[in-house]
This record gives sequence, C-alpha cells and structure tokens, in this order.
Amino acid sequence: MSSFCSRFPSMFPFLFVFLLSFSWATSAHNHEDFLECLRVQSEDSASITKLIYTPINSSYLSVLQFSIQNRRFNTTATPKPLVIVTPSNVSDIQAAVSCSRKHGMHIRVRSGGHDYEGLSYVSVLPFVIVDLINLQSVTVDATNNTAWVEAGATIGKLYYSIAQKSRTLGFPAGVCPTVGVGGHISGGGYGLLLRKYGLAADQVIDAQLIDVNGRILDRASMGEDLFWAIRGGGGNTFGIVVSWKINLVPVPATVTVFTVQKTLEQNATQLVNRWQYVADKLHEDLFIRVILESVNSTTQQGKTTIRASFNSLFLGGADRLLSLMEESFPELGLAREDCIEMSWIESILYIAGFSRNTPLEILLNRTQPSVRFFKAKSDYVKEPMPEVALEGIWERLFQLEVGSGQLIFSPYGGRMSEISESSIPFPHRAGNLYKIQHLAYWDEEGIKESKRHISWIRGLYRFLAPYVSKNPRLAYINYRDLDIGMNNLGNTSYKQASIWGIKYFKINFDRLVHVKTKVDPANFFRNEQSIPPLSA
Repeated sequence: MSSFCSRFPSMFPFLFVFLLSFSWATSAHNHEDFLECLRVQSEDSASITKLIYTPINSSYLSVLQFSIQNRRFNTTATPKPLVIVTPSNVSDIQAAVSCSRKHGMHIRVRSGGHDYEGLSYVSVLPFVIVDLINLQSVTVDATNNTAWVEAGATIGKLYYSIAQKSRTLGFPAGVCPTVGVGGHISGGGYGLLLRKYGLAADQVIDAQLIDVNGRILDRASMGEDLFWAIRGGGGNTFGIVVSWKINLVPVPATVTVFTVQKTLEQNATQLVNRWQYVADKLHEDLFIRVILESVNSTTQQGKTTIRASFNSLFLGGADRLLSLMEESFPELGLAREDCIEMSWIESILYIAGFSRNTPLEILLNRTQPSVRFFKAKSDYVKEPMPEVALEGIWERLFQLEVGSGQLIFSPYGGRMSEISESSIPFPHRAGNLYKIQHLAYWDEEGIKESKRHISWIRGLYRFLAPYVSKNPRLAYINYRDLDIGMNNLGNTSYKQASIWGIKYFKINFDRLVHVKTKVDPANFFRNEQSIPPLSA
C-alpha cells in the first residue's frame, strides 16, 4: 500500500471521493429498503412513520438542527443523514438497529447533541441518526435514593425531577443543563460534586442496553464486563443505552456558592498559582474551579486584561466555608458578602449562569440561549505549573478577541483520589491536581475564521505540553478531540486506535477492546473514536 501511495500520490483523493460517492449512491438505494424494513418490523407501521424523517420531509432540517450544539457541524458542507429516526419506545430502537444491520446503514446515536466533534450526528459515511429525544422520562425513588433516567433526558431534567421529590438529594453530573444523560454518563460525566462523590458514571447501578443483535439487556443479562465498559467507555461503541439506574447522593439543605473575580492588576497570576497548590487538598465538601479569559479592562481605557474567576460550590453554610477558606486559601480574601447561601438545586442554576430568581423550569429547556462555533481540548496536570507557564497562557489569550478563548481548571483530589483507576473505564483518579478544558469560541461563519481559532487552540495546546501529563498526554473523552487520533473510515487496527485510546483510558483501553471484541466483533457500532474489536 505504501508503494502504491508513493507512486500515485494524486490518485488517493480521487479514489476516496469515488468510493465515497459510490457508497452514498448505493446507500441512497438501501435507505428505501431500510425504511420499508422499519415499517415491517414496527409494532405499529402507521405510528413509526411519524417518527422517521428524510430530506424530503419539511421538518427534516429542523429535527436535525434542533440538537446541534456546535455550529462547526451545522453548515451546508456538513454531511447529513439519509434518515433520522426518533424512537418513542425500545422496540423502535430495536427495529432501527436490526434494519441498519440488514441494509448496511451506518448508525449514529444522539441524546443531547453535545459531542464536541459532532460524532453523534455527523458521519462521512452514509448514515442514519437514532435521535433519543423522545426517550426522556425520569423516575425518582426518593425513599431508596435511586432514579431511572432515560438516555434522551437532559441533565437539567434529571436535576429538576430530583428537586421535585427532595431538596436534600442530588447527583454528581455536569454544569450544562442541556447535555444529554446518555452521552454524558457514557463518557464518565462530572460536575461540582466531583470531589465529594466522583463521577456520574460512578453512581450507575444498572442500565438497559440494546446490543448489536437487538436484544434488550440489563446489568444481570449483559454481564459485569459489558456493564463496566458502558460506564465511561464512550458512547456509540457497545450498543445503545436506553436508560440508566443511578444512585442519588445526599446534599445538605443549605449550600454556599461564590464567584470571586481577580484580574492581573489584582494579582490573578499569583492567586492562580497558589490555587494549584491547595485546590486538590481542600476539604472534599469544597470545590473551587478557575475560569480564565481575557476581558476589557475597567481601569485602563481600550486595554484588555486577564480575569480569573474562582467559581465555587461548598456543601454547607457560609460560616463553615469562611473558616475553611481562612485556614486553607486565605490569599483569595473571601469575604462574607461574596458568599450566597441557597439550596443545592438553586446552585445548579447559579453555576449554569442563571439569575437567582430564575424558575426551576428553565432546567427543562433542551436548547442553549446561544449556540456558537467552538473547538475544545483537554489536559491533566500532575505538578503545579510555574508562573512563567501561566504568563504564557495570558499571552496566548491576548491573541484572540475578548470572549473567544477560555481555559477552565477543575480540581481533583477528595473522592476522586480514593476510587481505583480501573473501577470503571475512566482512569483519571489519584495523582491529578486538576483538569484543563481548553476552549476557542467564535461567531463568524467561514473557513478562514474556523482555521484561525482552531490554529490558536492547537498552538496553546502545544505550548502547554511541558507542563501537563506525559507519556501519554492524557485527555477526557467527553471533551472529544479528534486531533489526538482517529480510526479509519471502516474498520481500524488496535494499534491505530490505541494512539487516542490510551490517552483517554490508559490501561483500561485493553479491557475495553476485549469487551468490544466479545459483544460487537463486526464493529457495527463505530465512529472516529469508538473502541475497535481485535478482529478489526
């Protein structure tokens, strides 16, 4: 193959486009057979017709675009599905899986549409989207501190449903309420309860999954290996998770939040540096993350500066918080007037950026106030960065316009250091001081702006290489980043997949491959960063 490519370098792109065009033409025919198959297999052929959208339907584009959370994947050039199926029950999903296999249709599964690289609703191969938007029920059992939540529900709906039953129960999931539960837990999932209770996936005690053969499996029938793999091993790899059974966790009736903002002129560099030494060692009831971005200076007209926002949730009252801060992080200068006491469910709204008097029903919205273009990356930090590294970050943030570049430092320690790195596929536990999320945002359409911002975030990522984890440079799968490695369009080798797989999963990657080989040896459920079977 290498000699063929070296002798005929110009033929590969042509051959690729030819094969892809042939594949799309073939599948355009196949998708008619696929639709007929769905109608035949459905318990009610008339009702399933209402759950299917093809490009000839007037509502096709609105259904497709409703759950696209990154404008990078909502352009005229973005590949579109041949069919969108919006199942209303388990049998609809079983039919979609069975008919996709029978008629050679690639399948993508979407719960909330927040995949950072759009892999839940975009494919360069001809494909079908199974959109779980109609499967969003949440059943809370406050007596036993558990809940069943369907994969199409959002985190916001889960939080809202818990609060309707109890103000002293919570769940350690993310801060963005429009994220779908299915994908969030499949990749681990975390929020401001991380240091107290670990990940969302750490609290899963059962699940319902439809496998490649269309069987509906629970924990007992799928076995412990597969149950282990779906709790953090990434979505769209082992089957379609229909619902999760989760443990709810106790939260106090009163929690305290604060956001203390410091600019460079207010010693932000020194404070962020100090934060690195204390954040993972604070009491597990206290979570303080740092959000870094450039802002317009309020003291120097026409100038920009760096703002560090110390954004916190404390599981308790303000008096105890102030005492802990005076003991552990007095440099921040936290004052009583910075502290706001509220219920845990109100803290969800606060951290998400809503005002104090916002009705809880806002958590039921599936759409964000605004959707932007963005590219993200992730890192893990095991030793504090020197101040010169922080100053290098500031320099790079100044290269973009205000509001376009952001880094979020999320502290580890606490419960995260106590859970084994092989407990579930997510391996990033003891030894990590904090995680970095790198973000580049923009609003202007066009290839030029996309290239500029993506080039910027890649440059920032290269700059940070000496200061973050190494051999491998670790990453978090829910902050998906195709820059760190990709599978082939069809089947891929273990060696190729391990390039990105080891970064997300460390030694757990091998076990994930063995599970995949057992449950989906033909690699039906696949994407650019799905676990491959050894047979591939």
